[in-house]
Amino acid sequence: MFLRSSLNFINDFYFIFKNQLRKIYLNSSIYNKKISRIDENILVYQPSLNILSSLIKYEKQKKKIEDFNVQSIWENKTLNYKNFKKLHSFYWLFSIDLKSSNQITQSIINNWITKNQNYEAKSWEVDILSKRVIAWISNSKITYDKSKDKYKNIFNEIICKQVNHLMNEIDRSSDLNNKMIGCTAIIMTGVSYKNSRFLNYGLILLRKIINKSFDDSYFPKSRNIRQMVFYLKYFILIRELLKDSLNDIPEYLDEIIFYLGKNYDFFWGSLKQNLLFNGNNNSSNKDFDKYLALFRYKFKNDKFDTSGYTVFKKKNVILAMDTGSNPGKNYSENYQSGPLSFEFFFNDNKLITNSGYFQDHSHQLNRISKSTATHSTLILDNSSVCDFKKKNNGPSIVSKGFKTFDKQIINEKNFWSITCSHDGYLSKYGLIHQRNLEYNIEKNVLYGKEKLIKKKNFKVTNFELRFHLLPNIKVTKLQDNKSILIELDNSGWKFSSEDGMIGLETGLYFGNKNSYTENQNIFISGVTQKEDQLIEWKISKI
Repeated sequence: MFLRSSLNFINDFYFIFKNQLRKIYLNSSIYNKKISRIDENILVYQPSLNILSSLIKYEKQKKKIEDFNVQSIWENKTLNYKNFKKLHSFYWLFSIDLKSSNQITQSIINNWITKNQNYEAKSWEVDILSKRVIAWISNSKITYDKSKDKYKNIFNEIICKQVNHLMNEIDRSSDLNNKMIGCTAIIMTGVSYKNSRFLNYGLILLRKIINKSFDDSYFPKSRNIRQMVFYLKYFILIRELLKDSLNDIPEYLDEIIFYLGKNYDFFWGSLKQNLLFNGNNNSSNKDFDKYLALFRYKFKNDKFDTSGYTVFKKKNVILAMDTGSNPGKNYSENYQSGPLSFEFFFNDNKLITNSGYFQDHSHQLNRISKSTATHSTLILDNSSVCDFKKKNNGPSIVSKGFKTFDKQIINEKNFWSITCSHDGYLSKYGLIHQRNLEYNIEKNVLYGKEKLIKKKNFKVTNFELRFHLLPNIKVTKLQDNKSILIELDNSGWKFSSEDGMIGLETGLYFGNKNSYTENQNIFISGVTQKEDQLIEWKISKI
């Protein structure tokens, strides 16, 4: 024990010492000289803002640059980190009226360069720097055009200097999303300045990101639907930049867009609904759909199973179930522990939901929203299937997970069936959970069978099966204590079960980003038995 503690202390000391040395180096004149290397520094290609429209939320009411306080904009010392990032990333340029004064816009940028021309840890972070480079080049009509040669030289030099730093640091970033944004900034700079060093580096980095971040079915290893859309937007943006600037498009880029586009159609294009699995929240992709149509991208996916998700859709009904294992710990910072959870829609209304995700890692609700109890699935002893470990000043990642197995899917004209098992409760409680969902399309009845399979190390414990409802849904428990009426806007349903005790409980719904509201959830509770146990329930339209 003493030896282990000593080794941990030495490792911690070495890590701190190494980081301090690196900080000294990054702020040194030696490093400043290294990243000040300039190749060709003439802006020859200016990307169309239409190409960027998939990433930027343009405001209907454009602002005038004349409304900004040019002299004091960089003097504010009281900004919180969130507002600091917004200011120094310059993404606010996308909300500026292009008829605004070029002179004032360039004066603001020139003032920033004067104060931040050398590396500074906070304002030169990978994501802030990357967005700043993208914003400056993309808005060159006001950031660059009609300027004097002296300003253009300064502008071009600081662009190249920042990208040199980005290339030097991006491999050290553990955030895959930031790497993707940084890769885009490097490639955009390469095509805009006809700089083959930047462009080749960016394309090599792009291939590395694809190889590292995607599974065999071209879905992110995080199993995160929101991240899938994020990647698709950036891949298409890069492709359109290469196409518009008359550069060759790599085959691997076309390939990942093709398969990722099929996944996009699977989760959104054919559903037009949000599935609240594994870090997803409610958002509309309608603007992105318009973007895809504008640039003539069409995706079609006729499958009903991919990357650990099974989704059936017919006419007015959607049944979706998470049949996948947890992602590896390096890809699990937004993962939610909800194996075999499901969602059910009727006539564009969600009848059974998961609770959604509270994205802010620094908030205690983030930890709560990761728990198994926030999903429509089985919970034993009020504990989560996955164990999470919080990283230093960062998100929680999976430290102990589970595997799913024995998946069986039936998709017939008037009948659906999904069966799958997971071992998340095996080591602690000696149980395998097997779930079977069957839907009779003609009768509008959803049947559920929950099988608790006993193993050698079985331990008696409490169980709950939860079925979360949207905040606007009204429910009434009937006197038989076996049934609950569910009232949707356009239909009525009856939940019933003869097994265990049925009840209603108030919970929290995190479907909208970083917010919560109260909702109701139905539960079936009881105690696990020494023999294999079957709990049956059904939801029928009335």
